[in-house]
Amino acid sequence: MHKFTKIAAALAAASLLAACGGQSGSVPATNNAPASTHTAGGGNAAFTRLTSSGVRVPIFPMRNQFTSVPGSFTPSNNLQYGGGPVQLSPKVYLVLWGKQWLKGGGGDPDHAKPYLVKFLKGLNGSQWTSTLTQYYGPPGHFIKNTTTLAGQWVDTTDALPAEPDQTQWGNEAGAAAKHFNDTSVNASYVVAVPTGHGQSVFNMGACAYHWVQSVNGATVSWTALPYMPDFGSSCGAGFVNNPGTLDGVSIVEGHEQGETETDPQPFSGWNGPLGEIGDACAWQNLQNTKFSTGTFPTQPLWSNKISGCAQ
Repeated sequence: MHKFTKIAAALAAASLLAACGGQSGSVPATNNAPASTHTAGGGNAAFTRLTSSGVRVPIFPMRNQFTSVPGSFTPSNNLQYGGGPVQLSPKVYLVLWGKQWLKGGGGDPDHAKPYLVKFLKGLNGSQWTSTLTQYYGPPGHFIKNTTTLAGQWVDTTDALPAEPDQTQWGNEAGAAAKHFNDTSVNASYVVAVPTGHGQSVFNMGACAYHWVQSVNGATVSWTALPYMPDFGSSCGAGFVNNPGTLDGVSIVEGHEQGETETDPQPFSGWNGPLGEIGDACAWQNLQNTKFSTGTFPTQPLWSNKISGCAQ
């Protein structure tokens, strides 16, 4: 697949986002296979969808461990600011899509939900998320280490497709934004599906991805999070712990959360030649990290201060 420079990517993305208005749910998704815009980091602009005007727009996946490409530690790979928003006071809303998440519904055989909730609650003030605080939106306004789990919702109203496509993931995030009445740039919606409903994401060579949705004229950030244990070691199971069935839940969601906070409207925030803040460090130096709510496996995040990956 072709590589392109961060300058070309930023210029192209500015026009692409303008062309589509940041909407991911208004046209059919055609992102079931990798496109030719894969960058060296393995995560930035690896897949696209087609807008109604015929323009291809990138989505931002965390590739599985077999398709990721390690980055290199050098200042030339530092992230550059594109002039757009970042999440200065990040708020996470967990959307558990489908009645299968309810007690007795059979959608969470590995107890991923309580694990994910504890991980998200532990982000607030953690040493791990402190790496994000070096990045700013408007100059002088830096991301705060206050990531908050602002709400949880088991959505049993909107039918869960057997295999949601990108349009359906985005529409669900939009429904959640209306449910919580929060379309601010600081809000992100983690849309998690129960076991057996995320194969379409994995078929793209990815474990999860993040993108945006237009809701009442606002641009809302969201993450498509499949049920990680379904994909075993391809998406992190057993990488740090034994048996480590849920290792991938925190590794993958942490990757996406870091990228969402620094680049909530992709291409307009912080990006570099190797992709977003999680891309260059994907699947490298995985380790258990202590949070206020417990210990969870994480990957490092790219730090411009050290021109490399920091845990």
